[in-house]
Amino acid sequence: MPSDHDAYKPAEIAALIETAGVAKAALPLHRMATLALLAGAFIGFGAAFWCIAMVGADPGFGPHRVLGGVVFALGLILVVVGGAELFTGNALMVMAAVDRRITLGQLLRNWGIVYAGNLVGAVGLALAFGMAGLLDGSMGAVAAKAAETKAALPPVEAFVRGALCNALVCLAVWLSFAARTATDKILGVLWPVAAFVALGLEHSVANMFLFPAGLWAGAEVTTSGVAGNLLWVTLGNVVGGAGGVALAYRFAYGAMRG
Repeated sequence: MPSDHDAYKPAEIAALIETAGVAKAALPLHRMATLALLAGAFIGFGAAFWCIAMVGADPGFGPHRVLGGVVFALGLILVVVGGAELFTGNALMVMAAVDRRITLGQLLRNWGIVYAGNLVGAVGLALAFGMAGLLDGSMGAVAAKAAETKAALPPVEAFVRGALCNALVCLAVWLSFAARTATDKILGVLWPVAAFVALGLEHSVANMFLFPAGLWAGAEVTTSGVAGNLLWVTLGNVVGGAGGVALAYRFAYGAMRG
């Protein structure tokens, strides 16, 4: 017999995620927007932690990249354990939409409000770091270099990197639903997030922080470069999370749930 400490099995995780999707869709506007603002700031804290960890590091050296990924995981840990609404993770709501437990309109309402809230939260945190003087030195230089590199990505690369990134992010969220304790949730989130950062993949909400932080620090990027990156990375995030993870698990385990 399974104990209260055993991880939830995949079919149970699928049911839990669908139930969570229904609850997310039903959130009132003020609560959804507040939780989205928090998630944008939380991911921004993870991105800021990554910036300081990468000061003086060789960006091409594998162990440095892994370290950066581990510290960046702070952002999703705060979202999952602390509770917040993150656009990329909410790609998993597609499972509830496919089973008609929420409507397409409810799904798009959540995505739209949460995306906007994430943007405000991430940009707001970047401005706070700038006003605090934290982007005037080496940390800002890392953010500026990251912003320039991201803005220069060709559309296809940005899209595919976004898709691969959110497959790992949604797998991290999936693993967190297997957990019964906060410690297990943290461990479940840590490695998929560390992997996407170390691999150089693209996360739309992290970029919402890194672009304004980089601009504050003097990054030479154009408005079209920023907008283009966010567009293609966001589309990739949707495809990778909703298609690569949510739909795959829905078709694997939906029938088993009856």
